[in-house]
Amino acid sequence: MFTDRTDAGRQLADVLADHDLDADIVLAVPRGGLPVGRIVADRLRVPLDIVVARKLGAPQNSELAIGSVASDGTIWLNDSLIAQFGVDDASLEAQIERERQTAQATVERYRGDRPSLDVDGKRVVVVDDGVATGATTIACLRQIRAAGADYVILAVPVAPPDTAERLLAEADAVICVETPPHFSAVGQFYESFEQVSDEQAEAYLSTDSGSDPS
Repeated sequence: MFTDRTDAGRQLADVLADHDLDADIVLAVPRGGLPVGRIVADRLRVPLDIVVARKLGAPQNSELAIGSVASDGTIWLNDSLIAQFGVDDASLEAQIERERQTAQATVERYRGDRPSLDVDGKRVVVVDDGVATGATTIACLRQIRAAGADYVILAVPVAPPDTAERLLAEADAVICVETPPHFSAVGQFYESFEQVSDEQAEAYLSTDSGSDPS
């Protein structure tokens, strides 16, 4: 479906252009969302920044999200799974704080000395290279809402239909290039889905062009 993240970014930018969006800021989810977000931000002629959240993993199954936390401490919790796994408050709070600190460290590493962009009263486009369950995406969207954004658009190349529909409860609009019904992982829709390095992530944020910094 997509050659790589650059191709996905171009296709997503084309779709967003068709919607004639009046955006003020693009926030990419690092690291994979940055190549896509750089192209989208350049096409929309708006600044690019990042929004970071971390998954809260279930006991004995860290890949299963029982919630998520953004760098500012905004959280989303799956209460039914927390009850199912019997996660106590102390353990949950400890994990929330640990992952919040990790998310904040990521923000500081990638942003460097640059100040964060003020989203208060702004129209914000949140970009990632794709969404599977949407667990960390929810915390990202809630952080932006809490910061006072006027209108929030989630824009991704690919997401399963049920996730895209569920995320409409968190965003004002969800825009996807494709919503395939048979979905196991974001990477299955890319010919090349190599990990984005920290150095590349920082370069996407600091560059003023949509060229690949690698």
